Amino acid sequence: MMRILKFSDPDFARQFQRIEQRADEIPDNIEETVKEIIAAVRQRGDAALFELSAKFDRIDLTADNIEVSADEMDAAMAAVSAESLAALQLAAERIADYHAKQKQETWLSTDEDDVLVGQMVRPLDRVGIYVPGGKAAYPSSVLMNAIPAKVASVKEVIMVVPMPGGEVNSYVLAAAKIAGVDRIFKLGGAQAIAALAYGTESVPRVDKITGPGNIYVATAKKLVFGQVDIDMIAGPSEILVINDGSGNAAHIAADLLSQAEHDELASAVLVTSSEQMATAVQVEVEEQLQQLSRETIARQSIDDFGAIILAEDLAEAISFSNRIAPEHLELAVDNPFAILSQIRYAGAIFMGHSTPEAAGDYLAGPNHTLPTGGTARFFSPLSLDDFVKKTSIISFSESGLQRLGDEIIQLAELEGLEAHARSVSIRLQKS
Repeated sequence: MMRILKFSDPDFARQFQRIEQRADEIPDNIEETVKEIIAAVRQRGDAALFELSAKFDRIDLTADNIEVSADEMDAAMAAVSAESLAALQLAAERIADYHAKQKQETWLSTDEDDVLVGQMVRPLDRVGIYVPGGKAAYPSSVLMNAIPAKVASVKEVIMVVPMPGGEVNSYVLAAAKIAGVDRIFKLGGAQAIAALAYGTESVPRVDKITGPGNIYVATAKKLVFGQVDIDMIAGPSEILVINDGSGNAAHIAADLLSQAEHDELASAVLVTSSEQMATAVQVEVEEQLQQLSRETIARQSIDDFGAIILAEDLAEAISFSNRIAPEHLELAVDNPFAILSQIRYAGAIFMGHSTPEAAGDYLAGPNHTLPTGGTARFFSPLSLDDFVKKTSIISFSESGLQRLGDEIIQLAELEGLEAHARSVSIRLQKS
């Protein structure tokens, strides 16, 4: 059963450290393998992609079939029920509406008569989005990555998605159609990231790569960063639920399991001030586990990286949450808004007993691509900002340079940069 811990337990720090550090280190053999894959794609382009896809995804790719065709898109759309299409469309509309509110415009400041400064905001030209395949299909990831890019007016959105054995997921392709993805390639793993970063004969090079993936994908993104931009290095999913004893234990257990079913490294933690709730959730988790189709995955996650922690009070629970900066934070309390201002770090915050984390995964509107592993201390959710580039604008009139030139010269000379100083003084006729 899900273990119950107390902050006062002598070995609490050691036990929880195992949860926090579950994905800290990339095994040397994985990093070396990914480096070899990237090098092969850089050197041999499509030929390497075809070989690697045959080896890892059991799919026979050629220049003629590497890209999803219009006929394949039409077949996918026809295979999806009207109800599913309507749900995807509603999610797309809500995601677009939310991200449209994040738009920033180019601005110029006229605070000074003789000096103008500002910022130019322009969309990226081409973005690549990685959509996971394998253990589950994620049309929601398509929407969450492609729609903000489209709202930002990115010129071209390229999607890569693994199709093991040549199997096409109709829901993923339908989501891509709804989101306005421009081109889709049947690629997965580190080789897909390398193709997006460096380009091949078939796959165009992009400016930025977004989207989650397995450890090979995450490692590849880390290694190509600098050649292209990336959103973040996403680790295993995680949820922290703070509870004050109110609410329904079955609901809290269901929310914990909603993350545990992602994969064996996912973490699900409840911190509650109620011993009665702790015991009730423990029982509920066990009962609900037996009803899940992904029981094996969820059970390993709960056994290895799940915990129920008894806190003295909400203040102790909040302090703990701020220390670990969870990806998903549920405030399963009577009055979540009363404690919201005390929350410093989280990827996304779900307020109250009627807001399960799954609402944010699919339909609420905010992005579900969130920082993991404590990186919510300094990373933010995927947003419109990820798909634009900002450029500073500076304009001095002659009088402006006359007014501020001496100070520019002084600062340049402080740094021993004579040519910098002269580029100003020559205009002021001081050399």
